[in-house]
Amino acid sequence: MKALVFNNNIEAATLERTKDGFIFTYLDDYFKDSARPAVSLSFPKNQKQYHSKYLFPFFSGLLAEGYNKEVQCRTLKIDENDEFTRLVKTARTETIGAITVREIL
Repeated sequence: MKALVFNNNIEAATLERTKDGFIFTYLDDYFKDSARPAVSLSFPKNQKQYHSKYLFPFFSGLLAEGYNKEVQCRTLKIDENDEFTRLVKTARTETIGAITVREIL
């Protein structure tokens, strides 16, 4: 599964779940444009790609918790432990801050 990461509605990067974990990759145009800020302090633009065995904490921080998490998982029929699916299904709009995430179909 793969998703586009937007910064203020501008395509900035991709986030991909692989069999080995997760890969965050800046898009070429965004990475080369020095006027565009990093998506997060966790992903400085001195490196184009980042790897992790687990969903990056920055993206986990965009997810609902508690009762809202339960409602989202029940309504969308998502496993409560599947943070990546929750992210791509719920972080399209109205996230805290400028970052949104949309699933690539």
